[in-house]
Amino acid sequence: MKKWLIPVIILVVIAFAFYRWAVGFNNTAVVHQENAKTTWSNVESAYQRRNDLIGNLVKTVQGAADFEKSTLEGVIQARAEATKTTINAGDLTPENMAKFQQAQSGLTGALSKLMVVVERYPELKANQNFLELQSQLEGTENRINVARDRFNEAVNVYNIHIKTFPNSVLAGIFNFDEMNRYAADAGSENAPDVDFDFK
Repeated sequence: MKKWLIPVIILVVIAFAFYRWAVGFNNTAVVHQENAKTTWSNVESAYQRRNDLIGNLVKTVQGAADFEKSTLEGVIQARAEATKTTINAGDLTPENMAKFQQAQSGLTGALSKLMVVVERYPELKANQNFLELQSQLEGTENRINVARDRFNEAVNVYNIHIKTFPNSVLAGIFNFDEMNRYAADAGSENAPDVDFDFK
């Protein structure tokens, strides 16, 4: 065997090993990234379900005599703001996520105020349609929480994959950037005092 073949074989083996590592890293990063994007879509879907339910809730409440117009308008305006604020899963920047969270928090606050005001309307508290919508909203809030948790878990898996060495070297080469997690809203550590049980 010629002496020059040994270094060539070594280089070929090293190049092949690097190629296999790079392909493996890239494919795994793509899978994790797409999983995180899909879980973000599930977050938006859960919020959309809430928006749809709120639309029906508003229609039910509008039928109540002398219901506080300003409270109802606040919910309608907050819902409109929340539905127009969406984020493409490929553009989950901190700024975009902050806008999304702010819009959703505004709707949560308006909805909480509406539920407090409903206390003064016995005919609404006894309305079966209203009670059913209320129950569905409670379930949807739980779904939203689960969807956000799953999104953060998927982002965590992706971020760990691209940030651990030596993967971090390839992440820069292949333009895999860290994804942002869904953060708690400011002041969310103080639970709102809202009673959904009007029965």
